[in-house]
Formats: sequence, structure tokens, C-alpha cells
Amino acid sequence: MKRAVNLIASLLVTVAFMWWAFRDTDVSTQIASLKAANYAWILPYFLCLTCIHVFRTLRWGALLSGLEHVPFRKLNEASGIGFMMLLVLPFRLGEFARPFLIAQRSSIRRSAAMTSVVLERITDGLFVAALFRVLLFFVPTETPEVRYVKLGSWLMFAIFGGGLVFLLLGLWQQERTVRLVRATVGRFSPGVADKVADIVDTFVGAMRQLPDRKHIALFFLYTFVYWGLNGLGMALLARAFDCSGAGPGVVCEPMNLSLFQSYIVMCVLVVGVMIPAAPGMMGTFQAATKVGLGLFLPAAMVNAHGLAYANVLWLCQTVQQIAFGLILLSISHMSFRELAGNMKKGDDTAATRSAA
Repeated sequence: MKRAVNLIASLLVTVAFMWWAFRDTDVSTQIASLKAANYAWILPYFLCLTCIHVFRTLRWGALLSGLEHVPFRKLNEASGIGFMMLLVLPFRLGEFARPFLIAQRSSIRRSAAMTSVVLERITDGLFVAALFRVLLFFVPTETPEVRYVKLGSWLMFAIFGGGLVFLLLGLWQQERTVRLVRATVGRFSPGVADKVADIVDTFVGAMRQLPDRKHIALFFLYTFVYWGLNGLGMALLARAFDCSGAGPGVVCEPMNLSLFQSYIVMCVLVVGVMIPAAPGMMGTFQAATKVGLGLFLPAAMVNAHGLAYANVLWLCQTVQQIAFGLILLSISHMSFRELAGNMKKGDDTAATRSAA
């Protein structure tokens, strides 16, 4: 029943954002934009997505190295399958897949691996929020909707900065932080309070086993490369909508997106997909891309080429993550149902231990 409620709620979020994104366009406009696209640019974009996957995996390995040096093959399996689960499960519940998978392939405890994922998310959030604020200095203040975009960047700082402060407080005053969680969150949901308290405990333990300086430096280097490739890839794919694929006699106005603009759109997109939605992040992905493009392009262009670009961008990322995940799932001799079932059993076992 709980899963059904979560799925229905996530679908409602998706429907609402899809309606907002596409309310000012029509099917014929979208079809015309898609027909005029030059899909040869998908190949370099897929190459870029593959490099992103590799650096994302290496980055996680650098962070885990303080606990155990995991071979790339096992790390890649856990990463590829975990990223697929993150995409196909609603409300970002797939975040729990990677810790479960790496615990199966190493001696790293699932809770410690979960802490590494939390640290990744906080680092990404603060990095993108800082990049966002710097880039927005060069966006004219009279640009429509820029005030909402700036609000989104501050929201990212508040969420991820607050999370970092909370975890550092736990590192400094572990017992007091756990008591604070139980006294506040525990009033409304004792189960959630137990989970948060457990995160604080495991975070403190994991922080005492941080990797050496070399791997910390590699972690931040991979973070720079990872986000750099994301923005570069989005700029490359935007070239597919320069009307070079339009047929003879077809009137088509090209969509031009610079590298600087693509990084702005990327940051807006990161804020947008933070909103819990249905599997695949449909709706929030298109709506956020539309907002980002709207900072630079006229509304008519955004509702034509812009949304077509958003759909192709979403489809490429979805296909890549699911394809990699399914291939690695097959190599691991596991089925999707088996993985989901084992994850649920692991959650139930953890809950039973907590109760005991």
C-alpha cells in the first residue's frame, strides 16, 4: 500500500510538471523541431555520457578507498546498476541501491557506503550551488525569471550546506546530535528518527576512515571533470537543433546555446530534478530545462526547439543509464526483481536489528 501511494504521488508530480512544461506548445511544433534536428550529435553526446559514468564511478571509488580499495570491475557493477535503480525508482529511492550492491561485492558495510553517497550528494550540491551563483553574476538582472533561478541556487546552498553542518555537528558532538534528532524528529516519526540517528553514527565512523590526501584530491578532481563533462555534453547536444537536419525548403530558426549558457541550464536542471517525481524524473527534467533555456532564448524558441532538446536530452540520459545498468545486471547474473527483493529484505533486516 505504501509503495502504491508513493508511486501515485510521484506520478501526480510528473503530470503537473509535464503540463506546465508543455502547456504553451503543441504536438505539430514538437514533431517539426524533432524532424529538423541533426541526430549525428547524439554520438558524441553518448561518448560524453560514457566518460561521465567512468569518472563518476572512479570518484566514488576514491571516496571509498579509506574503507577498502574496491577493484574497478566491482565498483563499476555497483555504480552502473545503482544509477539505473536511481532512475527507475520513484522519489530517488534508488540512492540506497549502490550501498547495497557494494556491500555485496566487498567488506564495506552498507551503512558506511551509504555515508559515502551522502557525502557525494552534499559535495555535488555545494559545488553546483557555488558554480550557479558565480555564473548568475553574468546573467542580466532584467532577464525574466532570473529571480526565481537565484532563489533556487540559494535553496541548494541551504539544503546541502545545512546537511553538511548537521553532519559536522554530529562529528563534533555525536551523542548530543543523536539526542537532538530523537527529541525533534522522534516526536513525529520515531522510525525516521532512528534512521537519521543511525546515519549520524555511521557518518562519524566513516569520517574517521576518510581516504588519504591523494584520494581526497582525486575525489575533487573527478568532481570537477564530472560536472565539466555534463555541461560540455549538453552544449554538444544542443548543436543538433541548429537546423542542419532540416529538409530543403523547410523554414527553421536555429537554436544556439553557448558553453556558458549550457552550464547555466545544467545548474537549473540539477535544482529541478531535486524535486521528487516519478521514475525517470519525467516532468521535472523537462520543466527545469525549459526554465534554464528561458533565461537566454525567446519563449517561442523554448517551446519549439527548446522542449524538443529537453526531450532528446532526457531520452539519451535515460537510455544510457538503463542500458549500462541492464548490461551490468546481466553480467552480475541478477534480475531486477531479485535485486529489488534483496534490497527490501536488507531494509527489513536492518529495521529488525534497530528494533532489537
